[in-house]
Parts: sequence; structure tokens; C-alpha cells
Amino acid sequence: MLIQIITLTICYLLGSISFSVLLAKMLKGIDIRQYGSGNAGATNTLRVLGKGPAIVVLLLDVLKGIVAVWIGKWLGGDEAWIPALCGIAAIMGHNWPIYFNFRGGKGVATTIGVMATLSFLPALLAGIIAIISIVLTRYVSLGSLILVLLTPVFLLILGGYPQPVFWTSIIIAIFVFWRHRSNIVKIVQHRENKIGSGGSGKGGKHVV
Repeated sequence: MLIQIITLTICYLLGSISFSVLLAKMLKGIDIRQYGSGNAGATNTLRVLGKGPAIVVLLLDVLKGIVAVWIGKWLGGDEAWIPALCGIAAIMGHNWPIYFNFRGGKGVATTIGVMATLSFLPALLAGIIAIISIVLTRYVSLGSLILVLLTPVFLLILGGYPQPVFWTSIIIAIFVFWRHRSNIVKIVQHRENKIGSGGSGKGGKHVV
């Protein structure tokens, strides 16, 4: 039990590394949570810092999820729940980072890393549909919601995956929908910022 607790703690601390905050501080000397949408994630990094930093943040946030699941596989023994819980711990760290006053991102990129490692094909199929929706609507938030909504659906359709993976996808979906609750309202009201629109969201602050 002790090793499992230590493993989950390590994954939470890993998830708490907010690359968006760190990169914005390093490149511009700013707290990115005070600019754009106020979110510490890849999409807001794109708005505030541009494509290059956004790609770096996206890849590193995805990597956090991948590494967390593998830490669970290596240190968790034969318990099937441990890698799944490690993925959830990393997402919780990203959303509520202990290093940054528990103000983080929305966990989508880290979710991609977690679910792609636990169940590659369902996550890939859901991801393709999510990307298509983003291309058609230019709403990243809508694509994120579609991704987490369809992943458990494809898990059921394809079958053969352990129950911990399915229930992890449900828990993650709840996390993502909760973190995007304001975005859902804006989408319904047609007020959500579209990717590439240059909308600043929070306080109109933008760094060029």
C-alpha cells in the first residue's frame, strides 16, 4: 500500500509541473494565468506566446500523462488500477498544481497522454473526430469535450480493455467537462473564442 501511495504522489507532483507557466515566465517574464483566457495550457499559450511555445507546451503536457501511466506500470505491481490512478493523479496535478497555488490548466493534453497510453485505438478514434470538429468549428474546447466524451464510447464498442481503463475514462471526462463548464456556456451562447481569432478572454491582456 505504501509504494502505491508514493507512486500516486510522484505522479501528482509530475502533473503539477505547469510548462505553460514556466515557459511564459522564462520567455516573457509573465504569469500566463493573467493573460488571454487565464488558463495554464497549450491553447492559451498559443494565444499569448504563439505557435512555437504552444507546441512545446502541448507535447510536454502530453508527455506528463504518458510518463505517469508508465510510472504506474513500473512501480504499481500487478494491480491494474494503479496505472489508471497514476494517470488521474497527473491530470489532477495539472489542473490543481501544488507548485502554482493550485491554479492550473484544464488537463486535456495530459488526458491525451494518459488515454493514449492506456487505450491507444479508442483515444485515436476519438481524437480524429475531435480534430475534425476543431477544424470545422475552430472551437478547441468543443474538440476537447468530444474527445473525452467519445473515448469511453469507443472503449465499449471495441471491447477488450480492463474495467479500470473504462472507469478512468469516465472520471477524466467528468474532470474535463467540469473544467470546461464556462466554455460550454459560451459555446451555447456563441461567445466562445475560436482558435486563430486572437480573442484574449481574460481582461483583454495579450502579449506579442
